[in-house]
Amino acid sequence: MLTFISQYLLFCYVFLGAFTAEKDLTTVKNSRHPLHLSSTEINYNANGKTMEISCRIFTDDFEDILSKKYKVKSDLSSAVKHKAMDELVRKYMAEHLQVAVNGKQLGLSYIGFENDKEAVIVYIESEKVMNPEKMETTCTVLYDLFDDQINIFHITYHGSRKSAKLNYPDKVLSSILK
Repeated sequence: MLTFISQYLLFCYVFLGAFTAEKDLTTVKNSRHPLHLSSTEINYNANGKTMEISCRIFTDDFEDILSKKYKVKSDLSSAVKHKAMDELVRKYMAEHLQVAVNGKQLGLSYIGFENDKEAVIVYIESEKVMNPEKMETTCTVLYDLFDDQINIFHITYHGSRKSAKLNYPDKVLSSILK
């Protein structure tokens, strides 16, 4: 009885697989991973009075959106193209990530990016901010690529860490820091 069931399951797997293999390969090619997310750390540096921001984004997704938006072949792991890619990453992040503290939009300075295996980490620092009590983060990273994008935030203020997320199409995250 067990061999009959095993043979039946094998037959179904092979038979059905023959008809879905092409579709599955297309799906894998178009969606290299099933989860579309970024993770952003925002840490208040009490000594420098700045917000230090690092944003981790899947490399393949980030390359796809940079290529689509700026009509170039992007390669974030190429040392030769790093300077050109640096400018595109800076422009993209300036358009898709803003931070306001106590109702005032903060000036953000792009520091740079690095490739960390499957992800790119983008580093940004805010202008000086005194006595932050409420922070509003506007983020649309990869919203122009995926309609199921999730952007996760970890905010650390004086050792207290809070986490939250934005699901597409939500753009604004409000946080009470104190």
